[in-house]
Amino acid sequence: MSSYIFDTHSHYDDKAFDSDRDEILGGLLAKGIGKVVDVGADMPSSKMALELAKQYEFVYAALGVHPSEVEGLTEDDMAWISSHAAHEKVAAIGEIGLDYHWPEPEPALQKQWFRRQIELAKEVKLPIIVHSRDAAEPTMQIIQETKAYECGGVIHCYSYSPEMAEEYVKMGFFIGMGGVLTFKNAKKLVRCAERIPLSSIVLETDCPYMAPEPNRGKRNDSSQLIYVAQKLAEIKGITAEEVKQATTENAHRLYRLTQNK
Repeated sequence: MSSYIFDTHSHYDDKAFDSDRDEILGGLLAKGIGKVVDVGADMPSSKMALELAKQYEFVYAALGVHPSEVEGLTEDDMAWISSHAAHEKVAAIGEIGLDYHWPEPEPALQKQWFRRQIELAKEVKLPIIVHSRDAAEPTMQIIQETKAYECGGVIHCYSYSPEMAEEYVKMGFFIGMGGVLTFKNAKKLVRCAERIPLSSIVLETDCPYMAPEPNRGKRNDSSQLIYVAQKLAEIKGITAEEVKQATTENAHRLYRLTQNK
């Protein structure tokens, strides 16, 4: 029996899927995708992620606010996330973190809400999904200071050095890898994939973004993860089937789900 793929990070709540969301989601199981986590990026998308998780047996939700969306965030929002975190289909708090690619929101505000959402994750005993862009050192610093490793989680769309990836793995974090791994200019991520154990890697799309080769630049969906699995298999010198099996087991450990749940 062939293994299925677990997409640990998707955004099917995105407007890019408004015209055919049910068709795409309804066809994933037949394409070898066994489970999907739909990840909130702000309050509306967190709420929609939960609705999708209630609608589809194989979809789970992550509730949280992306660093680029923290302007105007309130403690009432945190209370909503906290009150829904115990739902059986909520798998994580995320995506949360730091994004210094653009000047706004200011770093101080991003740090404040990153810390607050880590605190919330520890309270509700869920793993975190960490978004970190152009903010390697401050992200690591906050994770260490807050002891975020106590709730565990994944460093999503990993883009930093192999050495830092190894530090995260030592703390028990998983490293999320997606379409970027297939890009011709992804030498640093390929080195990370070579260096860190397969037992610490999970597959993710970040769809509708980050489609892998040969579909780079097009709308992404979970069925495209086969290309990422094949590339990772090539790097590790194993079969794509072994990659699928291992990363799916890893995803269940990350989100604390049973294989048959």
